[in-house]
Amino acid sequence: MPAPTASRRRSRREIEDEESESNVSDSDGSQPSSGSRKRARLSNDNSLTTPDHESDDGNDPESSSSQFQRETLQAQHTPRKHQPGSIVRVKLANFVTYTAVEFFPGPSLNMVIGPNGTGKSTLVCAICLGLGWGPQHLGRAKEVSEFVKHGSQEATIEIELAKDDKKFKRNLVIRSTIRREGNKTVFSINGKVQPKKTVLEVARSLSIQIDNLCQFLPQDKVVEFAAMTPVELLKSTERAVASERMIGIHEELKGLRGKEKQVQGNASSDRDTLNNLLGRQRLQEADVVRLREREEIVKRVGLLEAARSTVQYRTIRTQVHAQKEKGKAAQSEFNALAAETEPALRAVNAKQQYRNQIDIVVKERKTTKDQAEKTADQIDRQFQHLQTENVELDNKIQAEKDGAKKYKTEALQLEGKIREHNISLKNAPPEFDALEYNERLRALAREKNSIEMEVQDLQTQQRDLTNQGREINRQIHDATETVREFDSATGKQTAKLKTLFPESYSLWSWVQEHQDHFEKPVFGPPIVEGSIKDPRCVDQVESLFQASLWSTFSVQTKADFKRLSDVAHDRLHLNSINIETVLVGLADFQPPCGEDEKRQYGLEGWAVDYINAPEPVLSMLCGKIKLHETGVTMGEISSQQFDMLSRSRIQTWVTKKTSYRITRRREYGPSATSTMTRNVKPASIWTDQPVDLGAKRQLQERVNELNDQLQGLKDQVKNLQRQIEEKRTAMSTIQDQSNELQVEKREKQEAASKFSGLPVLIKNNEEKLARRQENLSAIGGRVREHVDKQEKIAMDRAELALKYADAVESLRKAHEALHEAELMLIEATSDFQTLEARNRDVRDLMKAKDDELKEIQSESKRLTLLGKRAMAEIQQLLKNDPDGGIRAFFSTLPQDQTSEELEAEIQSEQARLELMHEGNGNTIREYEQRQKKIESLQERVNQIEDSLQELQTAITVLQEEWEPQLDQLIKRISDSFTDNMNQINCAGEVVIDKDEDFEQWSIQIRVKFRENEPLSALNSHRQSGGERAVSTIFYLMSLQSLTPSPFRVVDEINQGMDPRNERLVHKRMVDIACGNASAASAPGIEDGDEGRQGSQYFLITPKLLSDLSYARGMQVMCIASGEYMPEDRTKVDFKACVHRWKGLQGLDDGGGAGGRGMDALVDESGRVGVAAG
Repeated sequence: MPAPTASRRRSRREIEDEESESNVSDSDGSQPSSGSRKRARLSNDNSLTTPDHESDDGNDPESSSSQFQRETLQAQHTPRKHQPGSIVRVKLANFVTYTAVEFFPGPSLNMVIGPNGTGKSTLVCAICLGLGWGPQHLGRAKEVSEFVKHGSQEATIEIELAKDDKKFKRNLVIRSTIRREGNKTVFSINGKVQPKKTVLEVARSLSIQIDNLCQFLPQDKVVEFAAMTPVELLKSTERAVASERMIGIHEELKGLRGKEKQVQGNASSDRDTLNNLLGRQRLQEADVVRLREREEIVKRVGLLEAARSTVQYRTIRTQVHAQKEKGKAAQSEFNALAAETEPALRAVNAKQQYRNQIDIVVKERKTTKDQAEKTADQIDRQFQHLQTENVELDNKIQAEKDGAKKYKTEALQLEGKIREHNISLKNAPPEFDALEYNERLRALAREKNSIEMEVQDLQTQQRDLTNQGREINRQIHDATETVREFDSATGKQTAKLKTLFPESYSLWSWVQEHQDHFEKPVFGPPIVEGSIKDPRCVDQVESLFQASLWSTFSVQTKADFKRLSDVAHDRLHLNSINIETVLVGLADFQPPCGEDEKRQYGLEGWAVDYINAPEPVLSMLCGKIKLHETGVTMGEISSQQFDMLSRSRIQTWVTKKTSYRITRRREYGPSATSTMTRNVKPASIWTDQPVDLGAKRQLQERVNELNDQLQGLKDQVKNLQRQIEEKRTAMSTIQDQSNELQVEKREKQEAASKFSGLPVLIKNNEEKLARRQENLSAIGGRVREHVDKQEKIAMDRAELALKYADAVESLRKAHEALHEAELMLIEATSDFQTLEARNRDVRDLMKAKDDELKEIQSESKRLTLLGKRAMAEIQQLLKNDPDGGIRAFFSTLPQDQTSEELEAEIQSEQARLELMHEGNGNTIREYEQRQKKIESLQERVNQIEDSLQELQTAITVLQEEWEPQLDQLIKRISDSFTDNMNQINCAGEVVIDKDEDFEQWSIQIRVKFRENEPLSALNSHRQSGGERAVSTIFYLMSLQSLTPSPFRVVDEINQGMDPRNERLVHKRMVDIACGNASAASAPGIEDGDEGRQGSQYFLITPKLLSDLSYARGMQVMCIASGEYMPEDRTKVDFKACVHRWKGLQGLDDGGGAGGRGMDALVDESGRVGVAAG
């Protein structure tokens, strides 16, 4: 140990220049140190002051830390300074557990020690939040307001960073005030309020990366760093030690490679599509050529068919010209023949004219004859009409006579009835009392209703007994089924469910009957849905179950959960019901290790493998008690296997007699575990126990008892039925009496009514008799009127007979005149026919010429009409031919082509069509559309290939710049890491794992902790927790010479190490952090840097081993608190304790601090900060 030096008081400026040692103090108070030095004291207003007589040069204007003098020791080696951006001072107020405290960390290694819960990690939280980063980087509270001390409204963090002479003229004091209300933080730099963004920019300009686990590793992020993938490790390493240019190039390479993959994927897809389209084009090319040829033929056939009108028009036009010429010639011939035969025909025409005049006379006389016949017929019809009227009058006279006879008969009948009614009126019927009859009928009705009510009561009793019988039958059926279930496996389990969980049994019975009410099948409790595959392990498996799981229902949708819950609570009013929603499949529950590893642990299988149950039930059990992660063995495991299981990822296993559960606390490393054991009890649920004969016998006795009750009910029902029949017979008798009484009442009522109506009836008959006599008197008058009409008709008939005789005479004369005219017509016709026969040949010739001329004119008209129709068709075709194709085709037709020739050509082309298969009508359209796609795809593929070439060129250029730098960087890290591992007699290296995808480039840390094993990748499967911790801290220290980071924080990294590794790592950390000669020779440190100062380190740990390595420049800050701290904090003097210990050891420190000085400060909450330097 170096000899102590005399202490002296130094100014604030000297402290900032030398930065040899620093203390931890707070604003609550201080205590005097041993020796001649004086400590700062508190004034009455709790502000820190310094005695006037001990001040050297007064106030220092450049000081940005506390306003009091600090005690320190003068070291005997080159004074160390804080690097730019390192932490000079941290002052806290009302932050987490601190009321007010101030830390003065050293420029090298700062070891913050103290028991758990004293506030070590609070310093880490203050550094993170005070420099502008959020609580998410701490892994603790989510809101920054949660870091305000309980009972306070705001907390203050003040961090002083060492200045950078190139950027800042003095140290930076960053102050942050956290307000609980509103969850807000206000920042200021050197007293000037600044936004959080500016604070982060200043911190990053000093190479501070709180969000990089390679620089800032808080307690709750240690596990996260250990779980960092090699890819994430490379990214964090680059951020920690690489230049911005390298990081930018890497990100750019990732983006370019991603674009390249995307472009390659697009190109590959487009090429495949293009090749597919080209292949399909080649397959269809021959068909398309044939179809196009066929289309041409079809098109020509269409044009030829359209040309029919043109050829027809040309032919018709020629024929019309010919007919016109022919008509002119025929007209000339007819005119010449008419002139030549005109004299011979003149006599014939005269005779014909005479005949025609006679014919007119015949027609006129025939008309006169017809008029005479009409007149005679009209007179005859009038005579017949009068005859008919005379007959009708005869009939009316006879009808009147018949009516008179009828009236006489009715009058005699009415006189007889009137005599009878008068006689009946003298003989009155017996007196009729309707009230008496009604009362008798009502009495019978009341008696009947009374009996009917009795019948209804009896029927009600009968129905009640019947319902009781049905209920007893149901109970008999249930009991019988229960007895039957005692003899089946399912029934046994159902019986157990009913006995152990009666409410679950009720709900399960309802579910079985109403499965259609749910979206997916609902599964019952494991007690009925499951069973054990191997009876030997039933005790082990059942020991894993909680009591509530046996009665838990499994549903597969949230809607089914709500529906079943509503039924259980609202409809069935059940309380102790457990329902679980299973939304994942059994495949999502994988065992924690493979088969080989499982056998090494002495396990035979996983608990889930021994259970028969529907998949949703197994998924529910895996989710609740992790059966897929619980090992099972029929025997016992060795102590070595127990140790292996304790370090594995398996938390639960069960042996033949004992079940084990391992609880791990990751925050204290892999060795921080606790084991809970429990004896395996005999199974009682999934067992083949014999039937409970007592319960079965009780059920059978219950069935017999119910049968007896049922038979009694049947007898009662029969007795009630007999009574009902008797009542019904009595009701029938009463009904018969009522009917007879009603008949008697009706007869007497009718007789009384008839007698009372006799006077009216006599009066009515007398009136009818009077009307009949009046009718007889009127009949004689009407008969006389009819006779008078007959006499007048006889006179009219005589007059008509005379007129008819005159008409017949006129008709005879008309007939004679007609016969005379007809004879003259016959003679004229005979003369005309004789002359006509003589000139018949001339007439036939004239008629033939006339017919020929008419035929020519008719044909000419027909041809003209056809020509017009053909022309209209041509004009319509040309109107629908905008491109002139049809017109051009018509112009190519021969002018002398006939319709027959055109039809022959059409038939020829159609014959060619018949020889060609029609094919798919969409083939050509698909072919042409596909050709457009091919051309578009080909152009796009060319563009993609050009773009791909540009991307590959850019990647090559950037990779040639970035990869050598990365290789060199990783080589330097690997050399330093190898040297660090060699210092503890282990081996290690760091290599870069390159991949075609720059996203997958990663860092592989390979280590070897034993001689007879090769280098292996660092992961949670191969190395222990302590070995991983050693490798992690050495990797962080390997970044020392490469990173510009001003400070590093590692919180409780040593908790998983064994004592040997902890000592080796601590020594190596001291050497590197404090810049000892042994560390300076490590690879990665440039020549001439020997003994240079390393980065500022903060090592947070709750405990340390004794006799650890120590070097000048280290600073140990002890945090002590608790209920045993004295109220008078001046009594706590750790420095005096050290001096006393040295005196007991025979080590003289000269009454001062000697080689190591210690200051103790106690904050308001009782904590004591101890600084040793």
